[in-house]
Amino acid sequence: MIALYMLINTILDLFFWVLILSAILSWLVAFNVVNTRNRAVYLIGDFLYRITEPVLRPIRRVLPNMGGLDLSPIVVLLAISFIQNLMAQYWPRF
Repeated sequence: MIALYMLINTILDLFFWVLILSAILSWLVAFNVVNTRNRAVYLIGDFLYRITEPVLRPIRRVLPNMGGLDLSPIVVLLAISFIQNLMAQYWPRF
């Protein structure tokens, strides 16, 4: 059971950091710090978009429109932290 707990926790940690990287890259692209015409930047951005968008899309539908501000990554980060804390507290220890 501990191995399953650690696997789920590691997957949630990785997705947590992927969301943060995706948000940072979107800011860098929006402020023209990096250019998506660069092949490496495009590939990294496309990968991050494809990984995070299936989770963020349903949350964007529920959240009200805040103009140019996207709060869905913050909601997902809070949900990941909540799930990790819940698992740490209630996962059976042998």
